[in-house]
Amino acid sequence: MIITDFLERNARLYQSDSALVEINPSKERDSAVTWREASLVSEAMSDMPYRREMTWKDFDRKANRFANLILSRGIKRGTKIGILLMNCLEFLPIYFGILKAGCIVVPMNYRYSSDEIEYCLDLADVEVLFFGPEFVERMDAIKDNIPAVSLLFFVGKQGLPSYAENCLDLINYCSSGPAPIELKEDDLAAIYFSSGTTGFPKAILHRHKALTASCETEQHHHGQTKEDVFLCIPPLYHTGAKMHWFGSLITGGKSVLLKGTSPEWILRAVTEEKCTIVWLLVPWAQDILDEIESGKINLDHYLLDQWRLMHIGAQPVPPSLIKRWLKVFPHHKYDTNYGLSESLGPGCVHLGIENVHKVGAIGKAGYLWETKIVDKEHKEVKRGEVGELAVKGPGVMLGYYKNPEATDMVLEGDWLFTGDMAMEDEDGFIFLVDRKKDVIIMGGENLYPVQIEDYLRAFSKIKDVAVIGLPDQRLGEIPAAIVEIKEGETCTEDEINEFCKELPRYKRPKKVIFDKVPRNPTGKIEKPKLRKKYCGESVVAQQIEM
Repeated sequence: MIITDFLERNARLYQSDSALVEINPSKERDSAVTWREASLVSEAMSDMPYRREMTWKDFDRKANRFANLILSRGIKRGTKIGILLMNCLEFLPIYFGILKAGCIVVPMNYRYSSDEIEYCLDLADVEVLFFGPEFVERMDAIKDNIPAVSLLFFVGKQGLPSYAENCLDLINYCSSGPAPIELKEDDLAAIYFSSGTTGFPKAILHRHKALTASCETEQHHHGQTKEDVFLCIPPLYHTGAKMHWFGSLITGGKSVLLKGTSPEWILRAVTEEKCTIVWLLVPWAQDILDEIESGKINLDHYLLDQWRLMHIGAQPVPPSLIKRWLKVFPHHKYDTNYGLSESLGPGCVHLGIENVHKVGAIGKAGYLWETKIVDKEHKEVKRGEVGELAVKGPGVMLGYYKNPEATDMVLEGDWLFTGDMAMEDEDGFIFLVDRKKDVIIMGGENLYPVQIEDYLRAFSKIKDVAVIGLPDQRLGEIPAAIVEIKEGETCTEDEINEFCKELPRYKRPKKVIFDKVPRNPTGKIEKPKLRKKYCGESVVAQQIEM
């Protein structure tokens, strides 16, 4: 099946069933009915200003209208069409409309600056762009620099700029019937951008068959059924959020798009919408636990019995975090998935809910995938030895668009070399050690920051931590810990140093810096920002004796 076939099937079988719900906490309900009461009274759910809903039938009809709008403008099959939107009810119908038109969909990071937007539009040869009101100012700055983008469609009710057309008005005049385009599994489908944590992003090209395989992998891993309700918080432009949502697409289940990350609103959404599956990033899970443990959140105020699965991905997961979580939510199943945009998101490595005893591992090869760990010559290493993780499966990218040199660096036959350092234990479970580029070499000794970060996160006063290498005249590099302390806590360097005494001496941070840890929208630590800020600069921090 092609990915759009699932949507059309759902529209036939589950016409009036809810497909998507958008929850926008910035539009609070003005009502005497409390949120907890509303979750028990179905009549109250229909009048929530912060809530919008779409059925499967409406989803498919709107996707068709967007497809027919595109084709009515003479846009040819294979044209690259960008999406620059925050998470919203329109995102996925536009995404599927682009695919139904036989075009290549190009989702873009909503945090991009004007320069980055311009760069990515040019890199991916985008000719049409759908953008929301949040991006008008950034588009104003570059509209004269993107002549190749011949059509600009505004997705909003107010604030239409003079150089764009309001597509929400235009689709009212378009047919809601299927577009006359036949799709095949080998057709080009999407260009996703790398996360950009190591500089300007690369454009990653995928075929339709990779999208379909992601549906199968996700549903196989998490066992979604029609009755499951998936809470989606991470950005839909990213492969992680979208491919996890594919589990709902393949089963016809409801999904909730939450436009907010506060612990209260996550738990409110789970309560009101009766969510059964929630995918969290590490910072959000930490925030929820911190507010529960501090007494700011009382779990008795929420209805959470139906919540069956919490899973995390997009970054290394501290074992201490999951142990804390399962103490608070002992009835939850836990899972983690590993993936990258080059493998079309999560699932190429998968822990499995039955393997909670292996918390800390990213798991084994996922459904339809193979893995191996190799040395610099790409020869497999022995179990217990650290090497680079390589993956092989139906989601491996076709390549980096217009960048054959970069493609050749990571693809060898059907194998994708991830750039992540890992090791496999005696039971065949893979543990992520660190990014190859993040390894610190101190006096000839390899240090893996993730191991130090996991250790430090077990300290009760630490909210978040990142370890980077700082230049050192004698040793080449030394590990520095950037430590973010929990709200309301105070902490000194001496306390950190005392806590680290259980670490081998060579792994202990040699500098401690108290600062906020920057993360991108998918939860990954933005270490290049920290290196730029601190490497080569004078840092007020304690120098620890070696």
